[in-house]
Amino acid sequence: MDTIADFLVRIKNAIGVRKETVDVPHSKVKEELAKILAAEGFISKYEAFARMNKKFLRLGLKYAPDKKGVIAGMRRVSTPGRRIYVSAGRVPRVQSGFGLAIISTSKGLMTDRKARQNKVGGEVLCYVW
Repeated sequence: MDTIADFLVRIKNAIGVRKETVDVPHSKVKEELAKILAAEGFISKYEAFARMNKKFLRLGLKYAPDKKGVIAGMRRVSTPGRRIYVSAGRVPRVQSGFGLAIISTSKGLMTDRKARQNKVGGEVLCYVW
């Protein structure tokens, strides 16, 4: 099972029914994804908690004044069956720079902008806009 795709789908579904928070199973990669989404302003907060001896992440979702989600869309790019890697010079731009690509590099997870600044490439995990 693709846990990152599950993470993205849970967020999209929660935004679709206008939930305030969504709980997802915890992993280090998902926590880093949540940290990036919070830093870029796509979610309001995230916190790790335990329930019945299992760790979860609780993400606070953000909505615009017209009650549309701040996250308009998310797409998984690299899957377990098809890995997509880019070099430092070919890091993609999402929605002409209004969205972001999250890239797994040798220096950890980072946005497309930071990857271009640091001149590193890696595996393109997902697009968020």
